[in-house]
Amino acid sequence: MNKPPHLKDEFAERFKDPAVAKAYLSRPPYPAETFEILSGLIVDRPRRVLDVGCGTGGIARFLAPLVDSLEAVDFSRPMIETAKKLPGGNSPRIIWKVGRVEEVALAAKYSLIVGGQSLHWTDWDVVFSRFRKVLSDRGYLAVVDLDEEPTPWETEVGEIIKEYSTNPGYRPFDMVALWQKGGVFVKKGEKKTAPVPFRQTVRDYLEHLHSRSSLTRSSMEKERAGSFDSEVKFAIRRHVQGSTVESNVFTTVVWGSLVR
Repeated sequence: MNKPPHLKDEFAERFKDPAVAKAYLSRPPYPAETFEILSGLIVDRPRRVLDVGCGTGGIARFLAPLVDSLEAVDFSRPMIETAKKLPGGNSPRIIWKVGRVEEVALAAKYSLIVGGQSLHWTDWDVVFSRFRKVLSDRGYLAVVDLDEEPTPWETEVGEIIKEYSTNPGYRPFDMVALWQKGGVFVKKGEKKTAPVPFRQTVRDYLEHLHSRSSLTRSSMEKERAGSFDSEVKFAIRRHVQGSTVESNVFTTVVWGSLVR
């Protein structure tokens, strides 16, 4: 399968930066309904889950109480170390593994494999070959995508992001559609959670933007990062009074079977 050219390893490597792991904490959490959907997809026993590219455990820490065991894999040690210190990170049901999912040791069978958009950084040919071997007969691969409803500042901030992005080759793409075209995945269902309000300070909003691979502070010149922050603040404060912003976030869960 041919991945979009902007998904280069050099951009994925930026998630190993401790500052990016810290910035991740400003990202909105997944709505609680997300984990009810994921739990409902599990049919086979034991209820063992593989979380691919787990980051700071936004899925793993909240899904673990609903399953028998969960292996959370990420190649960024700072992400894993941060995850362990967060609520639910010390659950005995979670096995944290630092390494590339293409290479780490995996269990014999999982009743669910789940991942967020971090799945787009993996070597699809390799991981799908591995997934076929470790996913149970009735198990699903699920992709979890966190998004927000349109905000008054969305368009203006989007243009600022395009101007300052350190990955100017980025183009929107549909990962699941590419998998289906590549003949490795058959979509079985899709469900969106109800939107839930999320409030954070303008400062935290900026930090969550800097948790993106194309906007990490270490990849931007200091002055340019400062200019980016100033322009985003100006765009937001044209629509918001005070120091906090509010948006409505929701999750889309897409699941399907692997072509054996």
